[in-house]
Amino acid sequence: MKTKIAFIFVAVLSALTFTSNALALRVVTTFTVLADITKNIAGSYAQVESLTPIGAEIHEYEPTSRDLVALNRSDLIITNGLGVEKWFERFYQRAKKIPVVVASEGVEPSLINEGPYAGKPNPHGWMSLTNAYIYVQNITAALVKYDPANKAGYEANAKAYIEKLNKMENDVRTFISKNNLSGVYLITSESAFSYLARDIGLRYDSIWPVNAEDVGTPAQITRIINLVRDNGIKVVFSGSTMDIKPMQVIMKETGAQFGGYLYVDTLTDVDGPVPTYLDMLQKTVYTIVDGYNKTLTK
Repeated sequence: MKTKIAFIFVAVLSALTFTSNALALRVVTTFTVLADITKNIAGSYAQVESLTPIGAEIHEYEPTSRDLVALNRSDLIITNGLGVEKWFERFYQRAKKIPVVVASEGVEPSLINEGPYAGKPNPHGWMSLTNAYIYVQNITAALVKYDPANKAGYEANAKAYIEKLNKMENDVRTFISKNNLSGVYLITSESAFSYLARDIGLRYDSIWPVNAEDVGTPAQITRIINLVRDNGIKVVFSGSTMDIKPMQVIMKETGAQFGGYLYVDTLTDVDGPVPTYLDMLQKTVYTIVDGYNKTLTK
C-alpha cells in the first residue's frame, strides 16, 4: 500500500512539474549566444531555445519547418538586430505575430568602412566587453515586460550574471594590462571584432566586412596583403566558422603567422572551448594576446 501511495505521489508531482514548465514563458532566440545570455537571466522561470544550432552560420541560415513550429509556439522572440539576421526578417513573415525584442538596442554602432556595406553598423555588437551589459539589460527588461509575475526572479538572476560578467571583464582587462598591445593591429577574416578591438585599444581590419556572397575576393585579399606588409603585421586570425583559405593566401604572401581561431557567431557544446558567452569573450581576448606573444618569442 505504501508503495502504491508513493507511486501516486511521484506521478502527481511529475504532472505538476510538467504543468509548471508548460506554463513558463517560452522564449526563442535567433542564435546560441543570445540563448545563453537569456538562459542565465531566465533561470527556471522561462524555457529558452535557439533557432540556429551550435556551429551554424548565422548570417545566411536557412530556417527549417521545425524552426517555424518552435517560433509559433513561443511567447517572445529575441534577436540581435544590427542587420545580422537578414534571414529572420523573411522567416518571421511566415509566423504568427509574436513580440520581437532587439537585444542590441542602445549599442553605439561601430561602422563598417569598406565595401558595399560602408557606413552601415557592424552587426556583431555582442562581441564587446562593454556591450555585454547592454544586452543583459535589454533581455532582462524584455523578460520582465512579458512575464511580470517573475520580475523579482529575473532581476535577481540578472544581478548574479552581471557579477560574473564583472569578474570576467576584470580578469580580461588585467590580463591585457600585463601584455603590451599598444599599436597592435588585429587582422581577421570577417569584420566581426571591431567592437572588441575598440574596447581593448587595438587597431583593426579584416578581409571582408560581413559574411555574404563576396568574401575573399582578389581585391579584398590584395588590400590586406598590402596592409600587412606596410605595417609589419606578424600574426593574423580567422573566425571559427569562416573559410580560412583567403587568410592562408595572405599568410603565404606576407609570412604572417596564424594566431588561432576566434569564436564569434556560435558557441560550442559543453566539451568545446566556448560553451558560454562569457567563455567566448574571454577565450577570444586570450587567443589574440597569446597569438601576438608567440610571434615575439620567435
